[in-house]
Amino acid sequence: HFGDLLIDIPRHLVCVAGQRVDLTATEFKLLIVLAQRRGRVQSREALLRDVWEYDNLIDTRTVDTHMRRLREKLGEGAQYLDTVRGVGYRFMEA
Repeated sequence: HFGDLLIDIPRHLVCVAGQRVDLTATEFKLLIVLAQRRGRVQSREALLRDVWEYDNLIDTRTVDTHMRRLREKLGEGAQYLDTVRGVGYRFMEA
């Protein structure tokens, strides 16, 4: 639970300000990986490996596209998702 953002892993549920947010399985996994490693920058390559399970790094833009969609869906809950230019993404510590 991060302020207005609730992530319930066992129930595969995300809520922002009490409103349920419908995420795809990939968006949910991306959010979980970032939240579990909060405060630490995750490179696009690491996210491709850990979320998409890609061994060969085909297209890091995939990560950017999913992050954009995730931010749109989370609305104000997206405040926890930080872009580190030229490196990757980080879930901000509350």
